[in-house]
Amino acid sequence: MVEDEHGGAARSEATLSHLTLRNFRSVREQSVELDNPTYLVGQNGAGKSNFVDAISFTAEAMSLPLSAVLKRRGGFAKVAHRHASGHSATIGFNLKLRGLGPAYASAEYDLVLRGRPDHRLEVVSERCSVDDPLFPAGYSREKTSDDEDGMRWDGEVDPPKLSHSTLALPMVGDSRLSPVFNFLSDMRTYRIDPVQLRQDQDSHGDWELNADGGNVASVLHRISYASRYDFEDICELLARAVPGVVRVDAIERQGELALEFLLNLSNGEGRFDAANMSEGTLRILGILVATHQNPPPALLVIEEPEASIHPGALGIVLDVLRAARHRSQVVVTTHSPEVLDAKWIKDNHLRLVSWEDGATRVDPVSPSVRTAMQEHLFHAGELLRSNALDRA
Repeated sequence: MVEDEHGGAARSEATLSHLTLRNFRSVREQSVELDNPTYLVGQNGAGKSNFVDAISFTAEAMSLPLSAVLKRRGGFAKVAHRHASGHSATIGFNLKLRGLGPAYASAEYDLVLRGRPDHRLEVVSERCSVDDPLFPAGYSREKTSDDEDGMRWDGEVDPPKLSHSTLALPMVGDSRLSPVFNFLSDMRTYRIDPVQLRQDQDSHGDWELNADGGNVASVLHRISYASRYDFEDICELLARAVPGVVRVDAIERQGELALEFLLNLSNGEGRFDAANMSEGTLRILGILVATHQNPPPALLVIEEPEASIHPGALGIVLDVLRAARHRSQVVVTTHSPEVLDAKWIKDNHLRLVSWEDGATRVDPVSPSVRTAMQEHLFHAGELLRSNALDRA
């Protein structure tokens, strides 16, 4: 990770180029090529959140026990596609990375999990490979019996001692595989919840933004000390997006942190806490903080940034997401034509999410849509409004 011109972290060239899912939530089997940025466009209920939850699931599994990752989602039955039933049902993830490390190596991580009769989750197979021209590395493991030692291991990396419910990648300790682990563990998905931003927060809370933005005061407080440029940029962008707002601060009171907004009023300036601010204002702040974290996430997902945000402010939010692609790989879920009105969104940035035959599909746009956009006949937002944003 290098620094940008203002001293903040600029993104590396590493990207998640392909994500393939099998029997995960509403996705039965789907392979998707991702760009930077990628806009996942689809109606409510099509499965956009289910698809990006696979990114969260993988990232959490790098640092938490699989049982904890599964429990957060209500158990295996809630995670597995409804066609994958019974104790032999499996869910699968395949992630392909490119641009890793100084040699810009490619890599692949493949994982197959199965629910057990005792409601635990077990690893059926796990494979990781790094195609580095100088230092290639990799391993594969496969379950061979119900016995804890019933596992076949192949590869140059020495096998760590593992149970059937433990992933190998976080445990192998091989520096050649570290870029894969670092990228996967540093993927983040955000659905900002303004209700959570209105709460006072522990002044000693995590410095990394929670998925719902609930600890935004703590993270903003850290940014104000670690990078004055990023903090001032957040305040300036928020002021441009929300008329009357001058700045926002994280203030400490009785051992907790709270947000305090400075507003221009007809009779001067006034200070207001988060309980007095609109949902749109708080959601914009959450997105700004998510995109200004330092170090930035390797991959940053923002779900439905348009929710409760005035169309006049949405352009500024979209400019922020556009700029964020220089710090992180960016994925956005949306069903809003206003989001897709951004003229810089190209055909290769779009993936259409639909519900068909009881499963989620994710497809690139059709050749006719590509032609219309490449020849500047229509923007994506115009095509969506006219119901002409067709999949390939």
